[in-house]
Amino acid sequence: MNLASDSRTLADGALDKRTFGRPTETAIMGLLLLCAAVSLITTAVIILVLVRETITFFEVVPLQDFFLETEWQPLFEPVSFGIWELVAGTLNTTFWALLFAVPLGLATAIYLSEYAHNRTRKLVKPVLEALAGVPTVVYAYFALTFITQDVLQPLLGKENVPIFNAMAASIMLAVMILPTIASISEDAMSNVPRDLREAAYGLGATRLEVATRVVVPAALSGIIAAILLAIARVVGETMIVAIAAGSTPNLTLNPFEGVQTMTGFMLQVGLGDAARGTVDYQALFAVGSMLFVITFAINVGAYWFVRRYREEYE
Repeated sequence: MNLASDSRTLADGALDKRTFGRPTETAIMGLLLLCAAVSLITTAVIILVLVRETITFFEVVPLQDFFLETEWQPLFEPVSFGIWELVAGTLNTTFWALLFAVPLGLATAIYLSEYAHNRTRKLVKPVLEALAGVPTVVYAYFALTFITQDVLQPLLGKENVPIFNAMAASIMLAVMILPTIASISEDAMSNVPRDLREAAYGLGATRLEVATRVVVPAALSGIIAAILLAIARVVGETMIVAIAAGSTPNLTLNPFEGVQTMTGFMLQVGLGDAARGTVDYQALFAVGSMLFVITFAINVGAYWFVRRYREEYE
């Protein structure tokens, strides 16, 4: 009898607490909804301003000049607004940075996931992730003063490597995104079920075969997400490419030439080289819109690829 009474008392107390907690829960839900709304509204306002200024730009500069011309020279006479030199500069630094960072990052992730002892992993991974906390301006001046002047020019000759070049910027971009690729890929590989590894070992596979033919394919969605995030960081990086790669628009994929990326031009205009309200200033938003479209296309393509691959493996 006392047990039933105590149970009823506990149930009534829990109900009272639940009733008392509802206003608090409602307030928390409202706060979370407000945070979500602020982020959505901010994004919408940014896109609205970007589109409005871009439309104003194209009222002065024809679309065919923007997309068909191959020379970008908005600040000096004769004025030209061919976007492809900036796109080429961005692709130049992005391609070479990924060429260095992706193999090294995946190799690091495979080592940490499949080979390293737990004590080694706990030591190496935080040190690796600490690279992500280095200010990019430090990377930029390191690329300009050390990579170019003390490494590339002594090896290849000063006449072949100018002081501002895409290779030095790409190397430091690779160092910058290496922790992102390695850390996220290692997390994805560590989450692969142990049963898959044991089944492969039971069939006589070596550790390297298990890592490359079982673990990597099973964790491919996470690896693609890591590479996608790295691409977004490289494409959006400003200080490294602005300082190390230079500010000379150049339609080339040669890494040993000076280039200007889209973010580098946006920084140049943002520093006051163009007066507010002029076509030069509005070109900043046109370039930003182009960068937004490229980034959006990369995200959509990666999402489609990951979704299709997941369906295939499920």
